[in-house]
Amino acid sequence: MPPNKAQKTKIIRIIGVPLDLGQERRGVDMGPSALRVADLNARILALGYKVEDAGNLHVPIRETHSAGDRHAKYLPEIASSCKKHAQWILKTLGQGYLPLVLGGDHSIAVGTVAGVSEFYRRKRKPVGLIWVDAHADMNTPQTSPSGNIHGMPLACCLGYGPRELTHLLKHSPYVNPRNAVLVGARDLDPGERRLVAECGLTVYTMRNIDERGLRTVMQEAIAIADRDTAGFCVTLDMDFVDPIDAPGVGTPVRGGATYREAHLVMEMIADARRMLSLEVVEVNPVIDVSNKTASLAVELVLSALGKKIL
Repeated sequence: MPPNKAQKTKIIRIIGVPLDLGQERRGVDMGPSALRVADLNARILALGYKVEDAGNLHVPIRETHSAGDRHAKYLPEIASSCKKHAQWILKTLGQGYLPLVLGGDHSIAVGTVAGVSEFYRRKRKPVGLIWVDAHADMNTPQTSPSGNIHGMPLACCLGYGPRELTHLLKHSPYVNPRNAVLVGARDLDPGERRLVAECGLTVYTMRNIDERGLRTVMQEAIAIADRDTAGFCVTLDMDFVDPIDAPGVGTPVRGGATYREAHLVMEMIADARRMLSLEVVEVNPVIDVSNKTASLAVELVLSALGKKIL
């Protein structure tokens, strides 16, 4: 498999971000370790890539901080962590690596996307975003039923939400909604529905996938994210996959993608050769079964990096 044209290299830097402050269910901070235990590094090497594992970003521990504002819990700590992460992503891209980010809860995506966006903004190029998730993550502090920031990161990437997150590296939004697409949604709050309609985000629900087929949906999603951009970020919440195949996630929702559908998403992303960064989040080994979810996550990473059946 030739290298990704947007990537311009076959060197990958793995960055663990074991942040768990964005949600309530404990254990997601062990997600990066679970993926490494599932032999992530060696299996990427076997694809012909060079791999540098940068270890884990230092993040705050829940027990040492107060949740603060109930409408945006742990906002200062999450914003600080995401800013450090965004700066690390900037450095990683500047050194010619493809960032592979291991979460942690989905709030870390604000840092990933901000960093990629800033890198290409300096080249006067916008970026796209493919958000693969059962949830919209389009709440704000004003609409969130829980105040958990892992339900807000897509909104923040599109410029809606706390300024501490929407302006990590000063400019906002990180992605124009016309170049952002959500795939696999099946659980949205009322406030999220309103914001989706307001900003014009393209959303493909599981019904769209059922009725139109995943191949058609992904062709359109890739075209939207790639339209007049340098390429696109990819963020995969493992609750996109049905809990039968991915039980180790904090907010499972029945009716998700099958094992093969999840692979097809990543295989088509690989075929496009326009991926600028890859992120996998919400793997929780505490509630997993024999590291099943992390093992699948590793398989999906490999598919996104070009592993083929033949």
